[in-house]
Amino acid sequence: MNPYVKQQTAVLGAAPQQAEAWALTTAARRLADAKSSGDHETILAAVRLNWRLWTIFQANLSGPECEVPTEIRTSLLNLANFVDKRSVGLIFEADPEKLDVLININRQIAAGLLGDGRAPAAAVAAMPAVTAA
Repeated sequence: MNPYVKQQTAVLGAAPQQAEAWALTTAARRLADAKSSGDHETILAAVRLNWRLWTIFQANLSGPECEVPTEIRTSLLNLANFVDKRSVGLIFEADPEKLDVLININRQIAAGLLGDGRAPAAAVAAMPAVTAA
């Protein structure tokens, strides 16, 4: 069985935060693989996948039914705005070195969602230096 299919099957019964962490981790892994390959099309595909994921987060965070506290929601929406800008930049110039910031953002947010000792708010708060272009 394809490893991604196994992971997706495991996520179906997971809590929403675990599913989000899985999606972020998967996107980070694909970005890292694309960086290693150096292949232009692979980089574009990974960036587009990650961008779609963050667009979904933006839509959920912007909805009136969003239960995420306002401070965290605002921080995540600002971070999503940065991901948008970085993604557009990478689509125009697929520089593998510029993938690192997206990889790190995804991994840090996923770690916060999984509760590795830091709350999601702490993971978001750790990002200001990352958001510089």
